[in-house]
Amino acid sequence: MLLVARMLLPLLLPTLAAPSMGGVATSHDNPRPWRIGLPELHRLDLLPAFKRSISIGAVTSYDRTGGNDDGFSGKYSFVRKEGDSLVLADLRGPGCIYRIHTPTPTDDPLEFYFDGESTPRISLTFNKLYSGEIAPFVRPLVQHAGGGCVSYVPIPYEKSCKIVLRAKSFQFYDLNYASYPAGAPVKTFSQPQDQSDIQAATRVFNGGRSSDLTAYNVPAGTHLSRHSFNTSLQGGKAVTLFETHNGGRIASLRLGPAEALEGKARDIMLRVTWDGANTPAILCPAGDFFGYGWGKPAMGSCLLGTNAGVDYCNLPMPFDHSAKIELVSLRDGAPITVKGEVVVGDSRRRSDEGKFYAVWRRENPTTQGKPYTYLDTKGRGHLVGLALQAQGSRPGNTEFFEGDDVTTIDGQMAVHGTGSEDSFNGGWYDVPDRWDAPVALPLSGCMLYEKPIARTGAYRFFVTDAYPFRKSILQTIEHGPEGNREVTDYCSVAYLYSENPPTERFEIPSAAARAVHDPSEIVFSAHWTLPISSFTFTDGTISRHPVNAGDHNEQCLSLRAKGEDWVGPPFVQFVCDLPAAGRYEVYIDAVKGPEGAEVQLFSQESPIGSPADLFSDKPARVDRIPLGEVSALEGANKVMLKLVGKNRLATAFGLDLINVVFKKL
Repeated sequence: MLLVARMLLPLLLPTLAAPSMGGVATSHDNPRPWRIGLPELHRLDLLPAFKRSISIGAVTSYDRTGGNDDGFSGKYSFVRKEGDSLVLADLRGPGCIYRIHTPTPTDDPLEFYFDGESTPRISLTFNKLYSGEIAPFVRPLVQHAGGGCVSYVPIPYEKSCKIVLRAKSFQFYDLNYASYPAGAPVKTFSQPQDQSDIQAATRVFNGGRSSDLTAYNVPAGTHLSRHSFNTSLQGGKAVTLFETHNGGRIASLRLGPAEALEGKARDIMLRVTWDGANTPAILCPAGDFFGYGWGKPAMGSCLLGTNAGVDYCNLPMPFDHSAKIELVSLRDGAPITVKGEVVVGDSRRRSDEGKFYAVWRRENPTTQGKPYTYLDTKGRGHLVGLALQAQGSRPGNTEFFEGDDVTTIDGQMAVHGTGSEDSFNGGWYDVPDRWDAPVALPLSGCMLYEKPIARTGAYRFFVTDAYPFRKSILQTIEHGPEGNREVTDYCSVAYLYSENPPTERFEIPSAAARAVHDPSEIVFSAHWTLPISSFTFTDGTISRHPVNAGDHNEQCLSLRAKGEDWVGPPFVQFVCDLPAAGRYEVYIDAVKGPEGAEVQLFSQESPIGSPADLFSDKPARVDRIPLGEVSALEGANKVMLKLVGKNRLATAFGLDLINVVFKKL
């Protein structure tokens, strides 16, 4: 999951010949003042500006052999050892650390040494870095959610920064930084006396959902105008939401109702064109642009997402002389009504700014042996966001999310991550109260986690930690623990600013290429996290533990009862969340053995199918034991299993259950 050895640091420093003092300035483009450190967090108006760093990189604990030991053993979780301590990073300035993430913080002392000093300027335990209790590492600039901890507090250094963990071992981490040209006005970290930058950054991080961020995402002195729309979108037609023939910048877009863009067909497209170009800058399913997951609203960042039934975008989008925002319907049937507002600033695009683009891609299936590509483009610009919808091909299994993100800039590797959820500031997928449910943070989040259908998704926006490129960028993510062996369905949006249009294909994908594909088989792991609604009231126990299955053990949910409950046979009832309504055949995977009873599926006190006898004189795993057919709803369904009897040779009323399986008919 996280760190890069010192010997590899040169590979993480591709030269980015950014313009000095703000780019090729004209008489009306005065050089921008330098902003390095805390002011960058709230200066959203600088997002379109080409970056002045000469390189960016990451120090992470990824497995250098290509395996999956990205921090588990701690073998790669330091750049070197100093006595009984670990050096996590040793960076040369001028530069700035912009992001520190770990899913495994400890109570060991963490020290930051600057510019060759012998005494650390920052000294605290690793856990305290994310507690929000110690300034300037305060919430929401630091977060602990979704199984991961992240700090976005900038840590600048003029000459050097060495980070030491006073521990003998550590696990996962990743740290993003930027290096600046000699002479750049970088001031080494010190405790801020003026809290205004922290207060402004807090307002940005906490805002954006219920109100726009136009106070932060347009240059000072910009005049703003608000343009409302309330229009009907006909099936098979396009409608213009906003159009202008004057230079300026989009500061905010709000569009509703969000449910109008919902649907697994992804058949409402957002099309945005700058300056009369033949190729749109944005052409992707509208819902996906706003961070929908599998046809439903899912994202809730400060920059982009859905709130209270309204989709919003606070990413500034400068243009030269014209802009056009459209919705395109690929649906048949009745028209839909959409309404909202576009906020436009009159400050046209500067010569040191890129135009905004969004690149929608999908690989279904992904290619074995090759990572998934978010973005592969040439030119000059910087990546500022990623949204990913990831669907595995094996129901009940999400090991594809072990894959690492890799960023190659101008032909050289700049970032190598430690695991998919880690790249989105999370950690420990499929672990309760970690990466197992939606989490919406200001710059990152989990859009969904549903192990039974092998589905998860996430987003991350890059503000201070944007990925700049001068010649090219290749942004990929692996699918599988090793070798990209897990075949998956990956769908993504990459958000970027670029001097020229990305060298990607901008065209409306076919219906088949767009549509969400729900799996026909859903596997609920009874032995792991399948919710139990209820189980037998008297003389019964339920547990999760390994069960002898002959030549090996199987992890099971085990029910044991003495006989009849006061309401009837012993039972266990689960809650199974299904992706689509319909008729399903229900099966179980179980261990048959000497204590196995007869299990039967029930609905509304009515038996479904015939009892399945789980007795066997020798224990063994048996898969896909049929129980019967049911009509199920989309969403939560209760599944009642009763122990209705037992073989005369059985020694107990027992059920050792591995999985509950639904197969769509």
